[in-house]
Amino acid sequence: MSHRPENKMRTRLRSQTEDNHDSRIEAAKSGAEWAWAEIYEEFSGPITGYLRSKGAPDPEDLSSEVFLQVARDIHRFDGDESKFRSWVFVIAHRRLIDDRRSNARRPDEIDKFPDDIDLAGGDVEEEVMAHLSDARMYEILKTLTEDQRQVLALRIVGDLTLEETALVMHKRVSAVKALQRRALGSVKATLEGGRVTL
Repeated sequence: MSHRPENKMRTRLRSQTEDNHDSRIEAAKSGAEWAWAEIYEEFSGPITGYLRSKGAPDPEDLSSEVFLQVARDIHRFDGDESKFRSWVFVIAHRRLIDDRRSNARRPDEIDKFPDDIDLAGGDVEEEVMAHLSDARMYEILKTLTEDQRQVLALRIVGDLTLEETALVMHKRVSAVKALQRRALGSVKATLEGGRVTL
């Protein structure tokens, strides 16, 4: 996925606007409403989509809790835009775990993969990713390991880079690449094998 032109353009745009984002983070730390509005607008969709893809029973409510915690803890954050993005997703992941514990249930499966997220890909990945928005992909996704589902959710729904995904998952980039490769290979094999009708 890192070889797609869209990812290269996204990386270039991120580096061009990093200074603006860093000043936005500093402004948010001082309570600037415009900065919080920008942060919320940029992250609310991906965070809610990530939580939904991980089977959160009420992803919108949980997303609100994530932003409340971000607001409470932003004064402790130290880093650039890329680290900030990873930090927000770490908070989302931890809130999801806390929510599961408080509800005394630990689902191993994705209840529903979101069908309202624009997913793009290239070559083989394009074909696989085009089908991830289909609710029937549930049967395929539940055959993946939890780590494989997590990588796909963070990379596709969360739009994180390999490095950011590795930070969230506390894994090396090479491990994330391997998980992604196996997940995509498994999805592709299932699609080609006709085990799930799309």
